[in-house]
Amino acid sequence: MDSAPDTSGSPGFPVFPLKNGVAFPNMMLPITAGRPASLAAVEAALATEDKQIAIFAQRDPSVEEPAKEDLFPVGTLCVIRRMQRREGAIQVMLQGSRRIEPVEVVQTSPFPLFRVRYLSEPEDTGPEVEALHRTMLELAARMLSLGPPQMQIDLARMVSDLERPIQQAYVLSSMTAIDVEKQNRLLAANSQLDALRLVVDYLNHEVQVLEVQSQISKAVESKMTKEQHEMMLRQQLREIQAQLGESSPEQAEVAELRRRMEEVSLPESVRKDVEKELSRLERMSANSPDYQISRSYVDLILDMPWEKTTEDNLDLANARAILDEDHFDLREVKDRIIEHLAVMKLNSEAKAPILCFVGPPGVGKTSLGQSIARALGRVFERMSLGGLHDEAELRGHRRTYVGAMPGRIIRAIRRAAVKNPLLMLDEIDKLGRDFRGDPAAALMEILDPSQNVAFQDNYLDLPFDLSRVFFVGTANTLDSIPAPLLDRIEVLRLPGYSDLEKREIARRYILGRRMQDAGLKDGQLVVGDEALDYIIRSYTREAGVRSLERALGRIARKVATRVAEGNTQPVTLTREGVMEYLGPPRLARELRRQSLPHGVVPGLAWTEAGGEVLYVEAVLLPEGRDLLLTGQLGSVMQESAKAAQSYIWSQADALGIDKERIRKSGVHIHVPAGATPKDGPSAGVTMATALASAYTATPVRSDTAMTGEITLSGLVLPVGGIKEKMLAAHRAGFNRVILPKENEPDLAELPEQVRKELELVFAERIEEVFAAAIPGFGEAPEGRKAVTEAR
Repeated sequence: MDSAPDTSGSPGFPVFPLKNGVAFPNMMLPITAGRPASLAAVEAALATEDKQIAIFAQRDPSVEEPAKEDLFPVGTLCVIRRMQRREGAIQVMLQGSRRIEPVEVVQTSPFPLFRVRYLSEPEDTGPEVEALHRTMLELAARMLSLGPPQMQIDLARMVSDLERPIQQAYVLSSMTAIDVEKQNRLLAANSQLDALRLVVDYLNHEVQVLEVQSQISKAVESKMTKEQHEMMLRQQLREIQAQLGESSPEQAEVAELRRRMEEVSLPESVRKDVEKELSRLERMSANSPDYQISRSYVDLILDMPWEKTTEDNLDLANARAILDEDHFDLREVKDRIIEHLAVMKLNSEAKAPILCFVGPPGVGKTSLGQSIARALGRVFERMSLGGLHDEAELRGHRRTYVGAMPGRIIRAIRRAAVKNPLLMLDEIDKLGRDFRGDPAAALMEILDPSQNVAFQDNYLDLPFDLSRVFFVGTANTLDSIPAPLLDRIEVLRLPGYSDLEKREIARRYILGRRMQDAGLKDGQLVVGDEALDYIIRSYTREAGVRSLERALGRIARKVATRVAEGNTQPVTLTREGVMEYLGPPRLARELRRQSLPHGVVPGLAWTEAGGEVLYVEAVLLPEGRDLLLTGQLGSVMQESAKAAQSYIWSQADALGIDKERIRKSGVHIHVPAGATPKDGPSAGVTMATALASAYTATPVRSDTAMTGEITLSGLVLPVGGIKEKMLAAHRAGFNRVILPKENEPDLAELPEQVRKELELVFAERIEEVFAAAIPGFGEAPEGRKAVTEAR
């Protein structure tokens, strides 16, 4: 047998066992994949660049999971040319490429994967081959004359387009009623001579059968048209089914849908639409393309919970206990949630609240939504909106489109099976928009209590009441959420956690859960407070606790490995032993510098991951004139630097700064790290203080950090993110923080322990900031020098 090994470098080809047929080279073959292994094989082939799949015929079509022994030894490597998905199946059009035989079974699950050997195409010639070829064509012509007109046209065209006898033999074999075993013998033939002998035998038999059939047809031929014949057959079929007490498959499906319609509670207007759609279904053929569309549409309507709800558990004590059990602290957020539940308890007609939890990653926004659902006894459904660009993903596609589906909102309600679930819209701040529409605009209707009482999905095309749905959104920031959408939701901020809070969260929730996930029992791993604090400060840099959870999970897995290897001695983790499990500290946190040169001032910044310490550095440039800014500063920070320089220059005499020094020196302001983009107004007082320190050549206090916006008139304006900034200062080891006077009320959110350990200085004007940060500011240069030397 002439053959060549598979040298494609592929690990093998997915195998599709064909029940009733054989694929021949250079021929198109439509097939339908319905078995799980066949579906998986087609999906695997579609995922490759060449989209090739190996087709082998089954010896016994009744075998549902055939092994290699159940397949004929020769098959055809095919290429998938077209594909169409239907419910539970995939229809594909294949084009045969080369004959193959299996060499090695690479895998059997989830689909067969064979390495194969290519078989060469027969090319032998000679007088006997030519004689058999002519005989085959004569028999084919006779068969065509006996067959239906359409078959004559198709076969004649297909045979005339092919030059080689073996290819014509394949076509004639595939178009006649030859069984699979005989077709496979033809495919396995290694010469044109053998192949033509087989086909001539097959065609000779087929011609004899057709001649007998033609004689019978002529004897019983009637004048009925095709339509009359079909009508009579259908009438006979109905009569037979009536006698047997059976119904047609279409009628059975419609009857089942009507039974379901009677069992569910539907609004009257919806029931009329279902009746109309069922009447259409009764008149359709099951082979009609619209039949499955209408069938799926009615299924959706009957699956929707038009009246079905769950009863809310409005026991406030129980809700508070569940929230406390699942989350540490977050007192203000929990109180707001309890307030909403209290309103729902007192007013049963009240609209469900629409909340949005805003905070850094890992602070518990999603899990808080799950806790609310558990407290209320509602079904919880989550859908992520991150990266969503297409408005139709929310509103659905119209049923006229191929592959149309209902929107995500309706699909979530369908999964929940009740009309009042708690639906979490995750990452609402990461919605996109493009030529397909603006999903945020669709959310305005969905989240508006005055409009969502009759929300109309494009696919469902019926008004559905969303007013009973408890919507909860999550976001890391509000900047990217459109103002009209923001106006429809109530924002609850979840700030970052302090180190003490993280330790308590790890102790109460994370450590036990991670030990359980690793299969450890109580007492097999004990982590001390010092070790926890060290992990928090040296291996995590975040406002939430996700990195902390990963670190504790890694420790638990390493201990589990020791236990699995037979070392059951309990492990007590100390600060010194952390590196053994986690390696050297990965993060160099921006800690407080013990001494600062003049012109360097620690500031406080807010990020989506929590607060950070940023050192602003300013140096004078002799004989320079310009203000040079580096460190990837945004436009707002650049304006703050310019405003700080202008104010100091305009008030130099009052501030005791030498104007000539300002006039004759340029300034370079840099904010590390240079690779990180930065922006915002809260660095204004830090930049002004850095300039004042540089102009007076006096260092600022190294134990003092600051934040606040400034104006050209010297006012210190309030800024946001106070809690996160205070926590960052506390983590970095600062003892004093200067902040705007108007931010004093924001300190109520600060943990009591952190508040006690920080000295807070409130300022209304920039001069107060200079006086608090720069020792001896406002005194004569000699006095400032003495203070600096004393420090």
